[in-house]
Amino acid sequence: MFQNIDQLEEHLSRPTAEVVETMARLEGDLAVRGVGGKIGPTLARRARRADEAAGIKRRILGVARFSTPGLRQRLESWGIETVACDLLDQTALAALPDVPNLLYLPAQKFGTTGQEARTWAMNTYLAGVVCERFPSSRIVAYSTGNVYPLTPVASGGPTETTLLAPVGEYGMSALGRERMFAFFSERFGMPVAIVRLNYAVEMRYGVLVDIGQKVLTGLPVDVTMGHFNVIWQGDSNAMTLRCFDQVATPPWPINVTGTDTLSIRHTAEQFARRFGCDVKFTGTEAADALLSNAELAAATFGPPTVSVEQMIDWIADWLERDGETLNKPTHFQSRDGKF
Repeated sequence: MFQNIDQLEEHLSRPTAEVVETMARLEGDLAVRGVGGKIGPTLARRARRADEAAGIKRRILGVARFSTPGLRQRLESWGIETVACDLLDQTALAALPDVPNLLYLPAQKFGTTGQEARTWAMNTYLAGVVCERFPSSRIVAYSTGNVYPLTPVASGGPTETTLLAPVGEYGMSALGRERMFAFFSERFGMPVAIVRLNYAVEMRYGVLVDIGQKVLTGLPVDVTMGHFNVIWQGDSNAMTLRCFDQVATPPWPINVTGTDTLSIRHTAEQFARRFGCDVKFTGTEAADALLSNAELAAATFGPPTVSVEQMIDWIADWLERDGETLNKPTHFQSRDGKF
């Protein structure tokens, strides 16, 4: 169990032997664009700790607007150089130092409805201008499982070769981001890996936190989007860094998630047993859902190391102790692509 955020972040940033080996092979400095989000801090710290374990001395730069109080100081205490930058400001973008390796994390999902223009600027346009600014870099870029259509639950979810057909503005703009990376990868010979993440979770956010909170507080759990995939953020961090071994032209896409198709109803019932309470449901399970098939990731990187049962146990303990959460619901129940 995790007693506090320091223990949690230490675990999320602890490098595996395979990550250390990848970082030992990676030549040159590394920049993490969008380091200020939910995933960026522990991902950047894991890269720094892997370098230390490998005896590698390189600059790791964390780039963000840094609107979260104290985040910049925390990153710097971990040995990560920070640069405050609004990436949509082309003057500020031009002033960033050149680096041969980029982790690209910027995106806008929540608040998409009503801010469609900014969503496309953040999710599509920005990828293009970053590629033009850093044409010689190797890039590992986050995308999302929302680029896929809803698929039958029994299918096991889309693979990386499934026709992309997103639902809603967020998914469409994320597909636009992938197209920008594909275009500039071809134009510049830029090696890229595209990480279609769906869904990462830790104690402070994620679909398991959303479900657990509803069960604990007695709110009904909507089962209309009846099934989902999930992966522990520590495992997704490890796979993301190891993608530097796989960057290619054209870009190499990879579904990063757990290998099991999970039931919202069954998961809520697991939380209810853990909490010793009843659970309420609303809606009826649809025959299809937003899913991803993670067989390629498991074959390339090995299966996730943290089981769903372990995540539920950790999260239930955290919620029972009123541990800090980010108050950023995933809206996992949305079937129309509106977030």
